[in-house]
Amino acid sequence: MIIVGIILFFVVLIGVFAGIGDKEEVEVKPNSVLKLDLAYSIPERTIENPFENFSPFSTDFGYSIGLNGIHENIRKAAKDENIKGIFIQAGACPNGMATLEAIRNDLIEFKKSGKFIIAYGEMVSQKSYYLCSVADAFYVNPSGMLIIKGFAAKLFFLKNMLDKLGIQVQVIYDGKFKSATEPLRLEKMSPENRKQVTEYVFGIYDHFIKQIAESRGIDVAVLDNMADNALSMNTYHLPQLKLADGLKFWDEVESEIKSKVGISEDEKMNFINLAKYSDAEIDEEKNYKADKIAVVYAEGDIVDGEGKDHMIGSVDYAKIFRDIRKDDEIKAVVLRINSGGGSALASDVIWREVQLTKKKMPVIVSMGDVAASGGYYIACDADTIIAEPTTITGSIGVFFLLPNMQKFYNEKIGITFDTVKTGKYSDLISTSRPLTEDEKKLFQQFVDSTYHDFKEKVAEGRDMELTYVDSIAQGRVYTGEQALKIGLIDLLGGIDLAIEIAAKKSNMSEYQIVEYPEKEDFFEQIMNGLTGGETDDEEIFYSIIKTHLPEELVLNFELLARVKRMQGVQMKMPYELVID
Repeated sequence: MIIVGIILFFVVLIGVFAGIGDKEEVEVKPNSVLKLDLAYSIPERTIENPFENFSPFSTDFGYSIGLNGIHENIRKAAKDENIKGIFIQAGACPNGMATLEAIRNDLIEFKKSGKFIIAYGEMVSQKSYYLCSVADAFYVNPSGMLIIKGFAAKLFFLKNMLDKLGIQVQVIYDGKFKSATEPLRLEKMSPENRKQVTEYVFGIYDHFIKQIAESRGIDVAVLDNMADNALSMNTYHLPQLKLADGLKFWDEVESEIKSKVGISEDEKMNFINLAKYSDAEIDEEKNYKADKIAVVYAEGDIVDGEGKDHMIGSVDYAKIFRDIRKDDEIKAVVLRINSGGGSALASDVIWREVQLTKKKMPVIVSMGDVAASGGYYIACDADTIIAEPTTITGSIGVFFLLPNMQKFYNEKIGITFDTVKTGKYSDLISTSRPLTEDEKKLFQQFVDSTYHDFKEKVAEGRDMELTYVDSIAQGRVYTGEQALKIGLIDLLGGIDLAIEIAAKKSNMSEYQIVEYPEKEDFFEQIMNGLTGGETDDEEIFYSIIKTHLPEELVLNFELLARVKRMQGVQMKMPYELVID
């Protein structure tokens, strides 16, 4: 009976969704305004909702517009005669500066259409204000707050907690700035790490201040003083400080938008959000173009095997590049990287596929918020590397870690071990005892060899002397602007510039974009939406703690989970650094 019920359920399910498999085209009403509310973590690509046209399931399921979708919507709105302007709903904005830089540049380009941008908020974060600063008018609620306070970089250290548990993390690494494991073995930043963090945080902050100062017509030194003394938190003085164009309630802002659109106070304002506007089509000439540029999105940790969502699995990405090389219509590749690295082996597998692809067609790298360590490794052999000024990159270094949990097992929970082995190194990778000196030497040799190979690949890919690469490597992290000066990247810009260069290098004037990894088909999306996809106990646990625990504790749990996944030698970005 149960089996019959299950079969009937799926028959009904298929029938229900058969009529909604195709997206409904959204009709944009005249005198509409595109609404940007970016108070969520923006992925590189849009995560689509297979249930969006079916009201009982039209919300949730992790639907969010990616950076690619935001870019396309803003570009489309500039040409859409029914869209009269953009309204930015300012508030929280939990995104990296390179992501915000790309959106900000899109907004600046949008203004060339002659259409307006108005921004308004109540509690406005400084990252959100970075976008609002390009608006024609920015207003704050009279009882609200704008926070411009400068950047602080916070790093979490777990050593004392691990000591209390009787757990020692044994670390073998190369590169004096390779500080990825510091949270596990120190109580505070090493001098080398503090130096590099200071340099790239101040580099990002300087760019942030300069861009806002230019947009708002404020002297950089004056704006820096405002941030240093948190003067913006006195809402009453915001117009006087030129940080805002006025203090208004929402009804007053809406009246101004209506006036700009050209409708009366009594008429309803047509706001259309990013998700809905994604399904709107405007009258543009569409011609099929045989030649293609493949845009490959590589976002998340680099891992061995197939990986999951938001992970760069070596098996998956090797297949992607092989399929691209077999497709004669694809003439160039743009590899979009947003990754702090991961497995050295997986990084090498992907690097090889990039190298083979480069022999057949141009490969251009576009870097997002971060393309460091293994993320830089897979980029270094590209024809051209492009990053945003605030991209975090470099971190050319290697480490291996192995927890020694002997004290935890023996003294905390009363477990002891005894071993019979056939050779000296038979139990080489064991968490129940410390490494011997001979074992440490073995691992150090392996780490040294991997690090040397990393530097050689950078030297070859970037046409540099190995001694020079060694001087700028050492696990050191750089901003995009710093990386440009030392030759780790070629140009500053976004993915549009990368696509433009790819087309130019492959002598294409007309082309279409194809994106990889390929998205799931409709039925797969339905099943993953109903079942949570490949959600495991760890993912369920994180969804709970992210909802109920402070950010600091969530980051500690995520760090421990990341350590658990670190198998073998790692090329990994140093820790999870929160810059706000």
